[in-house]
Amino acid sequence: MGDRQDTRRRVIDAAADILTRQGREAVTTRSVSAAAGVQPPTLYRLFGDMAGLFDAVAADGFDRYLAGKQAQEPSGDPVRDLRAGWDLHVRFGLDNPAHYVLMYAPGASREGGAAAARARRILRGLVGRVAEAGRLAIDAETAAEMIHTAGVGLVLSLIERGEDDPRLSEAVREAVLAAVVTDPAPAEDSGGTGGTGVSAHANALRVLLSGDGAEGALTPGEAALLDELLVRLASHRAV
Repeated sequence: MGDRQDTRRRVIDAAADILTRQGREAVTTRSVSAAAGVQPPTLYRLFGDMAGLFDAVAADGFDRYLAGKQAQEPSGDPVRDLRAGWDLHVRFGLDNPAHYVLMYAPGASREGGAAAARARRILRGLVGRVAEAGRLAIDAETAAEMIHTAGVGLVLSLIERGEDDPRLSEAVREAVLAAVVTDPAPAEDSGGTGGTGVSAHANALRVLLSGDGAEGALTPGEAALLDELLVRLASHRAV
């Protein structure tokens, strides 16, 4: 690692440590420079300004979070993997509250926002696998948004209260999953004649058609019409 990268690493680590122990207001040019053993102008050469430094700290936190997310091996049960993804997200936030707030709170840093988008793509991938298995009760986009919103809201609330409440996390997780996940369609419903089977299969087909394998099979107009029909079927419930 070059001298510049080594110095950059020390500054980010120093800022993150101060952020964790003392809060955002304590992260100043003077405090970070002293903790990292550099002169104040070095911070501006490396990061432009303090906003740039906060961006770098947020991005570093996300890199560590995403490393854990991407290391998560599929279990063969996509719903179980979705639960594991929720638990990993909550655990990261409670173990790294200062980073989490920097990444997810309103007005989050620019890099935090970009990295958060990468994390949401991973979530959409997990939700997509649930849909492909015929287990999604609503459309994938809405399901992913519900899970994301509930998870972030829960973690920010727990951080604000200074609590670690696994039972609350589990209760919220299961309530959200109950709204977006369905049991596998029974054998007699495999043709999609029942309401749950229709919606689950429609969601699965939407996800499959969004992949590269279906590219060019339909014209843009045909694809838009089919997607509109599948959305309608995905929201259908038998009376």
